Amino acid sequence: MRSRKSSVPEQMSLHFDVTGLVAGVDEAGRGPLAGPVVAAAVILDDLHPIAGLRDSKQLSARRRDQLYDEIRAKALCCCIAEASVEEIDQLNILHATMLAMRRAVEGLRLPPAKVLVDGNRLPVLKVPGEAIVKGDAKVPAISAASILAKVHRDRLCEDMHARWPDYGFATHKGYPTAEHLAALRTHGATPVHRRSFGPVRAALQESP
Repeated sequence: MRSRKSSVPEQMSLHFDVTGLVAGVDEAGRGPLAGPVVAAAVILDDLHPIAGLRDSKQLSARRRDQLYDEIRAKALCCCIAEASVEEIDQLNILHATMLAMRRAVEGLRLPPAKVLVDGNRLPVLKVPGEAIVKGDAKVPAISAASILAKVHRDRLCEDMHARWPDYGFATHKGYPTAEHLAALRTHGATPVHRRSFGPVRAALQESP
């Protein structure tokens, strides 16, 4: 029998066109062992196009930073939101990701008529939505959201590195690299580690 936590409240995708503003939504940080999961929502301005939008993973860190500033300057509106480590551990990462996405959409200054979300799941929203697999490579507004979310989370990892330099957060961004797992075993977990994640639990059990 499935647990209740495995069933994520989900909005049905609506594939018809609507009139009005369209927001793109994406997230960053589902896989790392530490730090919040971040989501961004962006409504682009057709009168101020932004060249070079694509999946954030296909861009250099320098180009992402440039586009981050351009998106913030030219978009009609945008919002970056988080779900905390505590919420991840309490809800699970999928629920927490949906929560961060919903917060990003609800934080937009202008209400969208439709929301386009990267992936195959939709958070429960007050407006129609559509999930688009590989949307960050297909839809400019989703590409913009992926860039905002990625840059914001990378900067959080830089802050985490400044506080806990022994863990290498600036390099691996919280992902389960050999360096990160070794630091966990040697130094234990920081307050920003996701204790519900198996590698964190395992590393802590192996620590002296």
